[in-house]
Amino acid sequence: MTTTGHRAPELAGNLRLGELTARVRAADPDSRIEVLNSMTGHPLGEVPRCSPEDVVAAAARARAVQPAWAARPVEERAAVLLRFHDLVLRRQHEVLDLIQLENGKARRHAFEEIIDVCQVSRYYAHTAQDYLRPKRRQGAQPFLTRAWEVYHPKGVVGVISPWNYPLTLGISDSLPAIVAGNAVLTKPDQQTPYATLWAVRLLEEAGMPPGLVQVVTGSGAELGAPIIENSDFLMFTGSTAVGRTVAAQAGQQLIDCSMELGGKNALLVLDDAEVGKAVNGAIRACFSNTGQLCISMERMYVPTTLWDEFVARFAAATKSMKLSAALDYSADMGSLISRKQLDTVTEHVDDAVAKGASVLAGGRPRPDLGPFFYEPTVLSDVTEDMTVYAEETFGPVVSLYRVDSEDEAIERANNSPYGLNFSVWTSDPDRGHRVAARLQAGTVNVNDAYAAAWASVDAPMGGMKASGLGRRHGEHGILKYMEAQTIAIERLLPVGAPSGLDAGKYARIATAAMRVLRHLPGVK
Repeated sequence: MTTTGHRAPELAGNLRLGELTARVRAADPDSRIEVLNSMTGHPLGEVPRCSPEDVVAAAARARAVQPAWAARPVEERAAVLLRFHDLVLRRQHEVLDLIQLENGKARRHAFEEIIDVCQVSRYYAHTAQDYLRPKRRQGAQPFLTRAWEVYHPKGVVGVISPWNYPLTLGISDSLPAIVAGNAVLTKPDQQTPYATLWAVRLLEEAGMPPGLVQVVTGSGAELGAPIIENSDFLMFTGSTAVGRTVAAQAGQQLIDCSMELGGKNALLVLDDAEVGKAVNGAIRACFSNTGQLCISMERMYVPTTLWDEFVARFAAATKSMKLSAALDYSADMGSLISRKQLDTVTEHVDDAVAKGASVLAGGRPRPDLGPFFYEPTVLSDVTEDMTVYAEETFGPVVSLYRVDSEDEAIERANNSPYGLNFSVWTSDPDRGHRVAARLQAGTVNVNDAYAAAWASVDAPMGGMKASGLGRRHGEHGILKYMEAQTIAIERLLPVGAPSGLDAGKYARIATAAMRVLRHLPGVK
């Protein structure tokens, strides 16, 4: 395995972190949270430790700005997203450094966040007007009743985002909410606050009213409840365990929520797959973002007919990966984010090995590269009594399982409480489509790891089973932030018996009319 001990500088460029943290308003300026450089474990900076009272004040500020923003034409709001798109591309070097330093990932994986944010910005800037336009609906009585569906912004959208994709998850879910006329109250993870703060600054430079997006920093356990209590909708990305708590709290407030939660994602290599392409795809599927990716693969099912060739080539490719803390595109994989994450990965692998699993590649931490580095790891002979078998590791660890048929692979892939993102590899796309349709996951990529489905922002993205509620992207990703209202106008005759008409006679006339309408197409 190629490695380098180059240590990342504390911060590159002219960006001043103090200018970003000044956007967070806390009553107690002396209460601070230390943010670490994940590459080195050394302090990177500090952000305010917000209190529940600070959340209430931030929500009030956002709510005060929202009505004037919602009153602006959607075209003006969309133009802000397009200008933001251009600024992100132009100033990407600033945030790429930030993402790497606060998260630890390799730059190639940080760049995926740039592309994602730009795609989401562009998509909703160009589609929001159509999605939000009043829609004519079929009235109760053809030609006599006219009905429309119209949309109103919910008000303040709460967003609680995790640390693994600090730019993408820190701002992309807010973009459709903003263009739809909402304000946003957002809490990035306290380990990775800077990318979100940077994005909010760029949105304001692009023309978004100051204060429309309020950022609070601090502990999710302390701030989660007041965020929910002061929001009209909640978007949450995180673990399934925390998601259950958040959903219960949202239910108490009678507000809707959308959640992307945990996964134990499966990759299926079919017996007609081209091994070289499947190996390359599997490397990306398992080890992008150091495996700290909700939609990465932790289980792989390989047919007996391809087992020896595939496993040998996959293990060799894994061993050849380059690990580095460099702030450039030279590394194949970077660091885990924290000691806690390193401990989880180590415990899962050590538990598996102690119970009889075989390590085909990796399997050990690399403190010579940085305090939280761990080698990309391939396991076989994993059994149900091992923690790694069913629990999400959220690190660069994948378990390989031999199967004798396509049906067995599908059955074993579906045998999980999770259903977020799966991957299928085959030389026959039609076969891949048929297999994908049998898999219980919100997204399935055929001959791709995860990007094909995620980047298809016109299509919904989310999880089945314990992997989430609701969807992001497409019409789902913007209309969930809206209140749908029906306006119906009655003309000439009322719905129901007209005044003076005998009720029995009306019933006979209505019955005859329903029999006629049964044979007519929908009439608006």
